[in-house]
Amino acid sequence: MNTLGRLLAGGLWFFGAASAQALELGITEGVTYRATDKEIEARFAPIAELLGKALKQPVHIQVLGGYNTMRERLREQQLDVAFIHPAHVALEAVKAGTYRTLAWTAGFTEYRVTFLCKQPQPPIADWTTVAGKSFVTPDPDSITAVMTRAMLRKGGVKSESIKMQNTRYQDAVPFYVENGFANFGATAAKSVVKSWTDKGGQTCAESGPVPIKHWIAASRLDAATTASLREALLGLTQSDAGRKALAAANYSGFVASSDETERSVIGWLGL
Repeated sequence: MNTLGRLLAGGLWFFGAASAQALELGITEGVTYRATDKEIEARFAPIAELLGKALKQPVHIQVLGGYNTMRERLREQQLDVAFIHPAHVALEAVKAGTYRTLAWTAGFTEYRVTFLCKQPQPPIADWTTVAGKSFVTPDPDSITAVMTRAMLRKGGVKSESIKMQNTRYQDAVPFYVENGFANFGATAAKSVVKSWTDKGGQTCAESGPVPIKHWIAASRLDAATTASLREALLGLTQSDAGRKALAAANYSGFVASSDETERSVIGWLGL
């Protein structure tokens, strides 16, 4: 195709995309990490552009920092597709039947909570021994805090028998344990756990795995659109443009989800 042909083809695609209704993409990257809305939008813009090309319609990004804002948008079905860091927020919508999972994020399919403790002790076997103890977790609506409560619930620990406190950021958790403000600190940040153990800190419990960072799509979307979205996300690693978009977002790729695993996680988290 000559230069004029390419320009005309590009112009026709742009005109068609501009005239189509924009697909609304909501993004929340969590409340326990430090990043501005502009930084998050810039990271996801290349992926949004490739999704738009796959669907032949523009994609409009909405960065939704607050989990309840995301919940409201999902409840009112104002979003066509969403990328959601905290698994429980995504899975609430999946359980309600208004959204279905498109993909999980590679490298984040086995998110585990670790309990930090100051004094050497074996892994917690008898959970009744933590009664009367104090815990610190990140934000109470973070997936780490939700998983912590699930661990305690499964262990038969009543919420009123422990003292629970919160700090917004994951990397602040060790401070509470180190300085005696909490007996146990819950974190799922591998870097935080490594830093803690490298300095001689102990760990005394670890949760089972939970996939986080979900892509979900509105159930009202037609089957062809949903299939195109899933195919585009799973195929990003197969092209130079896709790999560049992933690198901009700081992810290695997206992988197929499992309905069975999600049902199990929904039950364990008590959603």
